[in-house]
Parts: sequence; C-alpha cells; structure tokens
Amino acid sequence: MKRIAIFNHKGGVSKTTSAYHLAWMLTKLRKRVLLVDGDSQCNLSIVCMGEDGFEALLNSSPGSTIKELLRPAFKAEPRPIVALDAVNVRGNDKLFLIPGSFDLTEYDVSLGMSFVFNSAIGSLANLPGSFNYLFAQYEEKYQIDYTIIDLNPSLSAINQTLLLTSDYFIVPTACDYFSKLAIKSLKTILPQWEAWAKNARNILSESSYPLKSETPRYLGAVIQRYNIRNNEPTQANQEIIDEILSEIRGSFIPALRSAGMTDDRFPSDFTIQIPDFNTLNALYHQHGVPVFELTSTMMREAGWFGQTLTTNEQKLVTFSNEYKKMALRIMSNAS
Repeated sequence: MKRIAIFNHKGGVSKTTSAYHLAWMLTKLRKRVLLVDGDSQCNLSIVCMGEDGFEALLNSSPGSTIKELLRPAFKAEPRPIVALDAVNVRGNDKLFLIPGSFDLTEYDVSLGMSFVFNSAIGSLANLPGSFNYLFAQYEEKYQIDYTIIDLNPSLSAINQTLLLTSDYFIVPTACDYFSKLAIKSLKTILPQWEAWAKNARNILSESSYPLKSETPRYLGAVIQRYNIRNNEPTQANQEIIDEILSEIRGSFIPALRSAGMTDDRFPSDFTIQIPDFNTLNALYHQHGVPVFELTSTMMREAGWFGQTLTTNEQKLVTFSNEYKKMALRIMSNAS
C-alpha cells in the first residue's frame, strides 16, 4: 500500500480533478483505491457523491467525515480512532472515500500548536500522527493498494501533516505564470516541512499515534488547463509550459533532492500534460464519472454531433492516455 498526496498551495490547479481521475484510472488497472478529502471545500466529496449524496451523508452519518473520525485525538476523548464504513464511490466498486468536512480547518490551530510544542506529552503529542493512524485503519479494513489524498490550497498545518503522512506527492499546476511562482516557493517550503519531520518522528515516536516514519518523495507534476490548436498547446500556452518545466527541472527537483525528497531509482522530471476539459467538464460532473468514462452516447444526448462530437471523442482518448500514463508511473515507482 502506498499513499500519494496531491498538493500545490496555489488554487485553481485542478488538484481535485487530478486526485479523482488518477484514482479512478488506478481502479481500471485493477487496484483498490482510497480517496481522502482533506480540503474543507469538500469538492472531492461532491464529485464522488454528487451534491445531494454528500448532503444526505452529512445529515445521516455526520460521524463518518474526516473531522469527526479524528475527534478522539483532537478532543482528547478516551476512545481510539476507528475506521467506520467508507463511502463506496458511485459507479466503482474498487474506489472508496473518506469524506471531507467543511469544518476541518477548526483543527488547524491545535495541530499547529503541536508542531511548536512537539516535545510535550499528552494529547498534543497525538495530533500529528492521528491522520496516519486513521488512514491505516481504512487501508487495512478495505485492503487498499493506493491512497490518494486531496489537499487544500494553503500552507496550513493540516496540509503539512497530510503531505508528511504520504509516501509520495504529485504537484499539479495550471498553465499560468502564478504556477511557476508557486513552484519557486515550494522548493523552499517542502524541505522545511521535512526538516521538521526528521526531528518530530523521533520525539513523537512514543505517542499513541506516531508519525509515519518515511520521508515523502516527489513523484511528478501535472500541467493542465491549457488550450490546444491542431492537437498541440497554443504558442502562448507552450511558452508558459516551458517556463514551468524549466523551473521544475532547474531548481525544484534539485532542492527536493538535497532534502532527500526524491527517489533516485527513477527519473524525477516526469510530467503529464492535460488540456483544458472545456465543455467536457460540465458533462463529467453531470454523469458522475471521469472524463475518460464519458461515452459517445452521453455526448449525443448533450446535443453534440458532427465535428464537435468527433473532436471531443478524440479528446477523451488523449485524457485517457495521459491519466493512464500517470497511473502506470505510480504503479511502477510507488511499489
């Protein structure tokens, strides 16, 4: 079993889209996958369950959200963290979900305090490792092969913990200048997080919920949300893509390598490129399946015929190939 965090502190880079599509593709390759919604916006939960389904779960089973599952640690309750029934993602019997919570950020302050006072005994010492313990309960219960964690767009204590609870991480970017700036800042921030963890793993080793002992390693990047012309990125978009790739290869990967956050058995500069979904975005949300699971019949029902239908059918092949490439990368490297 391996855990992969999908993280970038910049918003609008399709973290949730990447998590959902990669997880589904892994199940198509016969793997059992657990999705974790670590973003208080709960977009992943809504994508997996639909708005009505997620609302119904909050009303009928509020204790099954990630925040309530972690309550014993964060409220110092005299009971252990346990795995309840995971949500079986609609349309996929190999894909499971720990639903998100709109109130998860309430735990950020106390979690941050545990970072500062990580030598303290008692309940604070249990907080950083509680996420690791919770996920392990579900992974064992459902015989999970891969856990995919969707993080929120921030540099919060929760995000730091979720990334350090992972074995690998993927950095999604959008085709814009601000994604390049985000990569520039992450090359400093991520090694700082790992430097804290090296000390904390030892200090918190005797807590009820220890931190995961391994250093998370960079698995690759996703560059997405760009426009294409003649099956290629437009010239303006290609220039931005080239700048992002240059930043990743020239300074981001070397900084991670110095911090021990790369795996030298494999090339670190792996990226996949995903064009903008455009009108397919609304269609996959409507049908509750990934883009590459849409069918020609679904598109015809949406009123698409002729060249429009043909163009979008070709796009589906591209999306399927790229996500399969990333899924195979995960299966090859994270094994």
